[in-house]
Amino acid sequence: MTTDVQDQDMKHQEADSIIRNYAIGSMVPSLLPVPMLDLAVVTGVQLKMIHSLTQIYGVPFKKELARSAMASLLGGTVALSVARVASSAIKAFPIVGSMVGALSMPVVNGGSTYAIGKVFEQHFEAGGTLLSFDPIQMREYFKQQFEEGKKVVAAAAADAPAAAAPAANDKAAPVDAKAAKVGKA
Repeated sequence: MTTDVQDQDMKHQEADSIIRNYAIGSMVPSLLPVPMLDLAVVTGVQLKMIHSLTQIYGVPFKKELARSAMASLLGGTVALSVARVASSAIKAFPIVGSMVGALSMPVVNGGSTYAIGKVFEQHFEAGGTLLSFDPIQMREYFKQQFEEGKKVVAAAAADAPAAAAPAANDKAAPVDAKAAKVGKA
């Protein structure tokens, strides 16, 4: 019994890591200046994430079923669907549109990717498949996870400059250490 629990815990940890990484990665296409291209790229990222989750949980993957399940889930959250399309479409306005889209889309794309991942993680952990997915049953959970996902990606974006800073300092450290050795010699 302990092995089953450990196995489930390992799957859960792996799925959480995949979801977080794809959520953060889905923020990048937001910077594409072409309206609607970002949505197409993010949809591809989200489908690949679902594929990765199906592999963890041993669920058969069919791209058409995953796309349909995802569209049904997102289509049921009208406000999010409108926000995604509007944020992307605004890029059609030169300069200002690209800036507004670049500011609003990363968190929306990252949050929605996170929420989609968490919804499918829960569904697959419960023994569900792409065929048995019921988007209506998952909408409230999706909304909760979307809010959580926005926080996760915003925190990751805020940590990104801080994560880059130690790398710059690490380059300087060997020089200081070398100078210290010369001084001791």
